[in-house]
Amino acid sequence: MDLNRRQFLILTTAAAAVAGCRSLDEAGRARVVDAGAVSDYAADGVYSDFRDQGFFVIRNGLELFVMSAICTHRKCKLIAVNDRSFFCKCHGSTFASSGRVTSGPASRNLPRLPSVVTESGQLLVTVGVEHREG
Repeated sequence: MDLNRRQFLILTTAAAAVAGCRSLDEAGRARVVDAGAVSDYAADGVYSDFRDQGFFVIRNGLELFVMSAICTHRKCKLIAVNDRSFFCKCHGSTFASSGRVTSGPASRNLPRLPSVVTESGQLLVTVGVEHREG
C-alpha cells in the first residue's frame, strides 16, 4: 500500500486509538518525523540521530524498527551504549536492543513506535504516542 504523509498520519492516529494508546504531544496529536532514507540504515546497529526527538532507529539483519528513547521509569532520555543496549543515567535502568528491561528500577519494556517506509524509500516515524501495556 502506498501512503502519502497525510494518509500515514491518519492511519497511525486511528491505529493508536484502536490499540489503546494515548497521545503525549502538547496539541493532543501524534506527529510524523521524516527519519531520512532507509538506505541510511543499511548496517546493523542502533542509530541515535533522533534521540532528542524521542526515538532510536534499529537495524537487526533484515528487520528495521523504531524504539522509544524515553525511559519507562521516569521519562528520562536514554543513552545508546556500544553493545546496542540502552542506559538511563537518571536512575540506572538498562534495556536490551529489543527494548526489554534488563535492570531496574524500570519495570516496563520500551515501546516500539509506529513507522512506515514510503514508496520513495523514506522512513516516517510517528512520535508522541505512548503504548499502554495490556
